[in-house]
Amino acid sequence: MKKMIFDLKNVGMCYRKVASLPWSCNEFWALKDVSFSVHRGETVGVIGRNGAGKSTLLRILANIIKPDIGLITRADVTVTMQSIGAGFDPRLTGRQNIFLSGLLLGMDKQHISQRIEKIIELADIGDFIDEPVKHYSSGMRARLGLSIAYYVDADVILIDEVLAVGDQAFKKKASELIKGKIKSDRTVVLVTHSMDTLRELCDRVIQIEDGRSLPELPVDQTIARYLISRKKDNYAKQA
Repeated sequence: MKKMIFDLKNVGMCYRKVASLPWSCNEFWALKDVSFSVHRGETVGVIGRNGAGKSTLLRILANIIKPDIGLITRADVTVTMQSIGAGFDPRLTGRQNIFLSGLLLGMDKQHISQRIEKIIELADIGDFIDEPVKHYSSGMRARLGLSIAYYVDADVILIDEVLAVGDQAFKKKASELIKGKIKSDRTVVLVTHSMDTLRELCDRVIQIEDGRSLPELPVDQTIARYLISRKKDNYAKQA
């Protein structure tokens, strides 16, 4: 039995917002009831409609935010989260953000220095590495973020739609990098709308709808269930 990395039981997360009218609701439950576990070395996909709570879930796994209800148990592991520019300080250059990300993960400066040229080479963004990240395109941020995630020695990698941006060459490279991490026994949780990516890379897929995790099925069956729900949505919109 592989080591448990995350164990979620009935997790929910509520955001408070300023109500536009005195009688309007000022609460939004991004997650209502999510339960599943992740074991060491697994690659777990997360799918759901836009607004289903997928990004909130990754932020909870990364310990960026705490759930309002339910229980999450974490192993003593290091975690890196990569979405489009997640964790980047837009005022700093790409080079400086590499050091920032590494330091936040507990790496020392020498350890980062030994890897920085490989990270820069993999990101392949040219002279922009020394420009502030606020000037980067979404594709450039994704390249840099994934390169850091690949070379920083974190036990768990959380990926939020990074594979959805960039050209086909980058998407192919990103997929190969994730495969490399899988073979090295890293644990990966991947949010994506690409069904092909899920089929190719994931051991399991968790489907979230309306803030709730649905009963887990084999990967192909979960994807089929999700695609059927999307078709129903499209029919309802057209009716």
